[in-house]
Amino acid sequence: MNRTRLQVASELAGGRLDRFLADQPEVGSRALAVRMLDAGLVTVDGKPPRKSARLRGGETIEFEPPEREAALKHEQRSLVLAYEDEHLLIVDKPAGLSVHPGAGRTSGTLANALIGYGASGGDALDRPGIVHRLDRDTSGLMVVARSELSFLGLRRLVRRHEIEREYRALVRGGPRSRRGTIEAPIGRDRRQPTRRSLDTAKPREAVTHFELLELLPNHALLGIRLETGRTHQIRVHLAAINLPVAGDCVYGVAGDLGLGRQFLHACRLAFDHPITGERIEVSSPLPADLERALTRARAGER
Repeated sequence: MNRTRLQVASELAGGRLDRFLADQPEVGSRALAVRMLDAGLVTVDGKPPRKSARLRGGETIEFEPPEREAALKHEQRSLVLAYEDEHLLIVDKPAGLSVHPGAGRTSGTLANALIGYGASGGDALDRPGIVHRLDRDTSGLMVVARSELSFLGLRRLVRRHEIEREYRALVRGGPRSRRGTIEAPIGRDRRQPTRRSLDTAKPREAVTHFELLELLPNHALLGIRLETGRTHQIRVHLAAINLPVAGDCVYGVAGDLGLGRQFLHACRLAFDHPITGERIEVSSPLPADLERALTRARAGER
């Protein structure tokens, strides 16, 4: 692909580089501009810039926009909805379903199915209306926008930590206190980039609150409340305090209690509706596979 070369007009001095890129027809969105900067596809006077760079006026900017995302294809799939109105919906995602395309996967995701439910909003064509995610093998509640206005409102709530997100997690071992808070920045692991860890070159703030709900012979059932929402946050944080999630083949105890996936379920969402202001609160019971594992844990099995 041909590189684009531009000279910054003097009257644009002081503006943000990412916004300047977003205004170019070859780019077209701030989200894509940020991804280009992260991927090192932009130079300013021949040098890679900081993502937060401001324009001086007169400098030469060169960039190579990546291939645009193909429009997401709709795939028919019946979803369990915990709530819906014209502005948003809350889906109860099953385990084993990826939220959106990635790592070579372009189909068979929740996002493909959400097109048929009117999901909309945001710059990313492969994840319309999606403002937060769950891991593929984590089940439970996700809120999804049905319009750009709703998307912006929900994203604002997420950034302000005003969406209450609660989980149930079964862990091997028992906590030292009935309640606690884990404050430990996480990011991509230095040696294994597919994993997240506390040993990272780019740490991001992460805060997880937990409460002991039931102490079992070899396990403990915890209630988890997220303050931030980093990738794999709960699993990494619990493993870091020697409470690995049962069934977690990456950070925990694979095959524990006969589980084929981690015992982690998003059981409650509560927030003020971004359009109407109405208080929304929904809950989801444990799926059958997690109920079976919990029964075995209560019996002292491993």
